[in-house]
Amino acid sequence: MAELGVNIDHIATLRQARMGVEPEPVYAANIAEQHGADQITIHLREDRRHIQLRDLKLIRNIVQTKLNLEMAATAEMVSIAKNIKPDIVTLVPEKREELTTEGGLLLTKDHEAVIKELKDAGIEVSVFIEADPDMIKMAAKLGADTVEIHTGHYANLKDSKELDDEVAKIKKGAKLTKSSGMRPVAGHGLNYHNTQRLVELGSFEEFNIGHSIISRAVFTGLAEAVQRMKDIVTTK
Repeated sequence: MAELGVNIDHIATLRQARMGVEPEPVYAANIAEQHGADQITIHLREDRRHIQLRDLKLIRNIVQTKLNLEMAATAEMVSIAKNIKPDIVTLVPEKREELTTEGGLLLTKDHEAVIKELKDAGIEVSVFIEADPDMIKMAAKLGADTVEIHTGHYANLKDSKELDDEVAKIKKGAKLTKSSGMRPVAGHGLNYHNTQRLVELGSFEEFNIGHSIISRAVFTGLAEAVQRMKDIVTTK
């Protein structure tokens, strides 16, 4: 049965629009956990456009499931992660001008030291990459514990043949991840319409979903939005 990671970044996005104190991401983390989230995911970006360091510290203190910190592979962020000790760190690409993460991280030999430093600190390390065999093999070589396959391309496709091809690629990527001794996870662009197909593959241990849950919550409330997505990821 797959687990659900709920990304609450956009609760902070709404707060930062007024640079005020509400809505409070800490409350969102608590509600999400109470209604089925197996993990809380937040992305502390270099430009601090949504999640702030105080959010990370407070959420670390109250999360009762797992805390997944998405971050760039920089010295500053490694230092923060080693101090705060999230359960999982997911290394992601990051560009100031992008609206959201636009693709998977291009792993190189340079990431080996970062991965080792985080693992030595007792933190599980995930890498957010494309469903590319070379990248997955590189992740294993560098010592990653988990591969989160970027599903953004799948989420944006409309043509049925292209969708079939992308799903087959994702499935192969998940299989290679698992056979390489790493945990297969999926995330990015997943919503209430397209997640079920990937769940039916039976290939992923976890789905990280944020924007669509927070968007639904505007109309139905966060508790219902989390519960509904939990139903989807746990039903084949």
